[in-house]
Amino acid sequence: MGEPRRPDRVAESIREQVATFLAEGAKDPRIRGFVTVTAVEMTRDLRHANVFVSVMGDEAAIKATFQGLGSVASHLRSMLGKTLRLRNAPEIHFKADESIAHASRIEQLLAQIRTDRDAVAEAANDADSAAGDGPGPSGISSSAE
Repeated sequence: MGEPRRPDRVAESIREQVATFLAEGAKDPRIRGFVTVTAVEMTRDLRHANVFVSVMGDEAAIKATFQGLGSVASHLRSMLGKTLRLRNAPEIHFKADESIAHASRIEQLLAQIRTDRDAVAEAANDADSAAGDGPGPSGISSSAE
């Protein structure tokens, strides 16, 4: 289909740069916990970048991290403009990516279903075993004596 769209290429470059910055260069003490850059969406005119991040931690840590991310956004914007040699560096907007938490919740629900299914199957086997210990249709006990 040809070369990928330029916004997609720029978005991938921004994702890599932001991830590196957060891992190595973020000095804001509010940015704590485990922060992962999951995706970047660019507008077609390359003026705005929505950076989706996943933050592990309690609610207070997540809130503080997003405040810290908001405060480093302008510094990050200028750094991206220089590093990627963009005429106009995009405005950075950090957004919460709930997909990892959502996937974790789905895994938890599937595990619960498997546990419940195994418990029902075990109960059915126990019921079948209990029914088989009594006298059979001919009155003869099926258990070995």
